[in-house]
Amino acid sequence: MTLYIDPPTWPGHGRMWSHLVSDVSYEELHTFAASIGCPPRAFERDHYDLPSHRYADAVAAGAVEIGSKELVRRLTTAGLRRPKGRPA
Repeated sequence: MTLYIDPPTWPGHGRMWSHLVSDVSYEELHTFAASIGCPPRAFERDHYDLPSHRYADAVAAGAVEIGSKELVRRLTTAGLRRPKGRPA
């Protein structure tokens, strides 16, 4: 199981956010997110939004730190990318 997380550089709602993804399946992603206490409402199309204060929790649980561009590349290569406007 390999999950990936980018640095918390995305602003929103007064916080900085990371994206948590799988390059295998959404099932793997949902299972990992649940295991670190990430609520289902944090899932958006193809990733979980994780606030900066939870970043270390994800890494400690085994998420691999990668840059944002690499994260999107892996997600796209795996066929799991769901950009806005594209049906699920």
